[in-house]
Amino acid sequence: MNRTFVSLGGALAFLAVAFGAFGAHALRERIGPESLQIWHTGVEYQMAHALALILIGVLSAHVPDPRVKTSGWLIYFGVLIFSGSLYILAVSGIRWLGAITPLGGACFLAGWALLVWTVAKAKPAV
Repeated sequence: MNRTFVSLGGALAFLAVAFGAFGAHALRERIGPESLQIWHTGVEYQMAHALALILIGVLSAHVPDPRVKTSGWLIYFGVLIFSGSLYILAVSGIRWLGAITPLGGACFLAGWALLVWTVAKAKPAV
């Protein structure tokens, strides 16, 4: 098991719950519905990929290929870039941040593709 990814996933899941609650309670009266939806999208993607990082951490014990770790780092940086840019966009209204968000999405796609490819090509355990 890779403790780094299990820990990062757990921390990101914790923060996703906290950010979700913050958005639902503290931001509801401070930002408009469109910005609140942007915030919510960031939370959803963060939680989904936090769980993916936990999965990658556990999977790394069964598929000892360094590309599993690389996929985890791609997904982690995807969360930081994708969700992070959406959080900042939602509270600041700085529209050009929307141009950064797809870079995080590309990290997600690359991480998932690498993970699937690596697991598909893995030799079965004896």
